[in-house]
Amino acid sequence: MTSTFTRRLARLRVPLGFASGVLVLWLAKPCWSSLAGGFALAAVGELLRVWAAGHLEKSREVTRSGPYRWLRHPLYVGSSIMSAGLAIAAWSVPVALLIAVYMIATLSAAIRTENAFLRATFGADYDAWLDASRRDDPSVTVQRRFSLARARRNREHRAVSGLFLAFGLLALKVWWLSR
Repeated sequence: MTSTFTRRLARLRVPLGFASGVLVLWLAKPCWSSLAGGFALAAVGELLRVWAAGHLEKSREVTRSGPYRWLRHPLYVGSSIMSAGLAIAAWSVPVALLIAVYMIATLSAAIRTENAFLRATFGADYDAWLDASRRDDPSVTVQRRFSLARARRNREHRAVSGLFLAFGLLALKVWWLSR
């Protein structure tokens, strides 16, 4: 069972992310090379998220295809990679610390909440999927093709837009500071 605080923190991660984003933009000291390197890494994280979202049937099943075959929470792994890219792009120790605290706090709450939901909803099916030694068992692993339409239904376009918005704002800051 997850605590009320954990559930609330998990639900507030997006608004908290926007508030943190304002601080990140203010504290960032980006340059063109940090922006390029950070964007390359963040793009890898977003690609993982798109791949995962293209397999996910949220709240309908324990998803077992695509990256879910190897990772318990590929969307969160992708978000973590994106956050590392943002920290590199911002080129600021305070920003990196802020991002790390935000990610650890909100993602750990989201994971605990999600695990409790999956266990309550899917029970033994979820427990079977958790057993990594059974991941190659056809009764546990479901082969499903990636679907861009499914990724759109899972609203992954919002994360893609957020990625471009964040890096666009950092690029504007680099441009503004270099004038």
